[in-house]
Parts: sequence; C-alpha cells; structure tokens
Amino acid sequence: MSDVELVLRSTRVITPEGTRAASVAVAAGKITAVLGHDAPVPPGARLEDLGDDVLLPGLVDTHVHVNDPGRTEWEGFWTATRAAAAGGITTLVDMPLNSLPPTTTVGHLRTKQAVAADKAHIDVGFWGGALPDNVKDLRPLHEAGVFGFKAFLSPSGVDEFPHLGQDELARSLAEIASFDGLLIVHAEDPHHLAAAPQHGGPRYADFLASRPRDAEDTAIAQLIAQAKRLHARVHVLHLSSSDALPLIAEARRDVRITVETCPHYLTLTAEEVPDGASEFKCCPPIRESANQDLLWQALADGTIDCVVTDHSPSTADLKTDDFATAWGGISGLQLSLPAVWTEARRRGHTLEDVVRWMSARTAALAGLGHKGAIEAGRDADFAVLAPDAAFTVDPAALQHRNRVTAYAGRTLHGVVRSTWLRGQRVYADGEFTEPKGRLLTRTP
Repeated sequence: MSDVELVLRSTRVITPEGTRAASVAVAAGKITAVLGHDAPVPPGARLEDLGDDVLLPGLVDTHVHVNDPGRTEWEGFWTATRAAAAGGITTLVDMPLNSLPPTTTVGHLRTKQAVAADKAHIDVGFWGGALPDNVKDLRPLHEAGVFGFKAFLSPSGVDEFPHLGQDELARSLAEIASFDGLLIVHAEDPHHLAAAPQHGGPRYADFLASRPRDAEDTAIAQLIAQAKRLHARVHVLHLSSSDALPLIAEARRDVRITVETCPHYLTLTAEEVPDGASEFKCCPPIRESANQDLLWQALADGTIDCVVTDHSPSTADLKTDDFATAWGGISGLQLSLPAVWTEARRRGHTLEDVVRWMSARTAALAGLGHKGAIEAGRDADFAVLAPDAAFTVDPAALQHRNRVTAYAGRTLHGVVRSTWLRGQRVYADGEFTEPKGRLLTRTP
C-alpha cells in the first residue's frame, strides 16, 4: 500500500458484491484495494471523504453520436465529453455515422482519432461501420481496434451510410463472424416502414404510426435467424418495441445476442409528447406507457442487458415542428444517470441495478474489462452521486453543443457531484479540468 496516492471514502460504495461503507485506494490510475471504511490512510496518500454521497463506477456509454469531424456544428468531442463527464460517464464509444468521414475504413478511423485526441475529457473508443460495399474493410478495422460494427437494416438518415439488405447483412455478418467480431444493429425493417402511413406534420400520433412495432419485430427476427445460421455475435440497438421481447428471450438459448434500450424509452411516454415537439423525435420512437412497463420488466429479468443514451444531437434548426422532416435524435449524455435513476427508484429498483445496466454490462459489451466496477485492478473511474438531491432540468446548464432536450423542465433526482478518470477529478460542481481522456482500442 506504500504506493497509494489517493483514497476515496464513502459510507456508500457500490461494488460487485453490493453497497457498503468503504475506502477505495488508488495508485497509478488503478484501484488497488477496496478496504474497510475506517482503514488507515497510507502515508503520503490524499484522502477524499465523500461522506454519504454514493461512490459508483464511472458509467460506460456505448452508444454516442459525436459527429466530429464533418458535422461538428451538431456536436464535437470537446462538448460531448464535457456533457458526459457532467453526467458521471467516464467512457463512451462513438458511433461510426453522422461524422464525415464515417468510420468505415482504417483511414477514416485514423481521421477520427486524430480529431478526438486532444479534445476528450473522458475515455473514447470507436465502433466501425458495416456498409454494402465495405466488407473488405471489416477485418482491417477490427485489427485496428474498433469495438465492433454498426449496421442499419433501414435507411440511416444520412446518404454516406447506406443500410444493408438481407443478402448484404449475410455477407457482412459472415465476415465479422470469421474473426468473432460483434455486429450491432439498428433493427427496423424497411418494408414495414414503407407500408406504414406517412402523413407528416406536427402530430406525434402520426409519427408514432409511421414507425410501427412490427418494423422492429420483423428486423430483429431476421437478425436472429442470420446470427443463428452464421454462429455470429449480434447486439440489438435501442430497443423500443416490447413485442420483440419474447422472441429475444427465446433466441438467447442458442444465439449470442445482447440487447440495449435507452433512457428516453424508460422515462418518457408517447402520451406525454406534445404535438410539434420534435425534441422528442427518435427512431425507433418513444412508445406508450404500457410498452414502457414491459421494457422495465425486461431489464429486471435480464432480457434487456443494458441502458445507453443513443445521444444523437443536431442543430436546433433541424428540430422543426414537422415530425416527418425533423432530425430524429435525443440528446441525453448529461442527464442519462439522473433520468434513469429517477424512474428506477420510483419503480423499486436500486442504484446497484442502475450501475449494472449502465456501467458493468456496457463495459462487458465492449470488452472493456478494466472498466465498469469498483474492484482491485480496474481503472479508477468514478462518479460521485447525491442520489436524493433533486434538480429541475435547465437547458442552459447543459454542456452538449446544441442545448435542445426532451427533459427540459423535468424534475430529476440524482446530482453528480464529481467525476473521476483514472484517479483524477475531471469534473466537480460545474467545473472541468483540461481534457484528460484517452483513446481506447479493443484488446484481443
């Protein structure tokens, strides 16, 4: 213990074994020991006594659209990672689209890494993209360290990232399975979307009807069939349709499949979305309250593995009052922890559950074995949370570039007091240090 530099002490530390009073010893950016609350502080170490605030592992958000470079006016690494740090997130994995270029070749990956290198307030990794014409690039991207590959089964919304048809999905998935990579999938079937009524205009009910549940259900069924045939690993992104849950539960018997959902599906409902309020628009859409109840049930029983933001911002002018043409995306990095915790506590869940969904399992999804838990040998990444403190969401207080939010005016519980990255405080009470994040790559 002579090399310990820092001890964080709290009456409530969330560890893999449960919540307990503890002192967490840190050296060289790693957790070296989790000790009793009143354990002596080693000579030369600094003590941070957090009192009754909760010490939890930094969150790992594996679904973030940073858009940098190319659409940096929508979001950038500097602003996105500041928002993440303010929300207790210490690691994010960036999606391969909405930036220019998209992360679909090794050269494009290097471009993104160069842009992010000196702007990241937290650690950042990258997903690659699977397009109809880049099968040859998938293995090189894997070897260059991307954490897996994103594909759309319906139009993505940007021309430079076309979706995969079923034959193209099979080709990409076979290649990815050949090196035991991971395909993460936006699963909506384009034929069901095309057959749905497309009225346009400001009515949310019309938009909801244009993205029916059966579009998700059919695409997920097709993905499961392909994964089973090819013995491939797949992950369903941003699940909103509870109708797909029995299919997913059945598939887990013989398919390597994981599933995520998002804070907005767990905390917002179709019934409360005002007409013309496209800050609530995302694809797949926010659905009805009865659907939401079933998503929570699936989180509780493990059918859904994890919760991620799908932070997908745009400039405010793209959020028009016409749901058909407005940009679809929810900005949630800074508010994901309090939003989920507010609803979780109302439904009888614990902070340990939230940590499992938003840190431990997301770290496992990306293969980040050094993240996601407070135990010896892991990175000393922490969030300090006052779980009972409440605040009202003020868009002006948000750190992401365009301060449009579906949570404006909502009262949430859980104030992030500070965020720590490898034993260094990077955020505290509204103040940030200079960027200290590292660029992460997949480890074999």
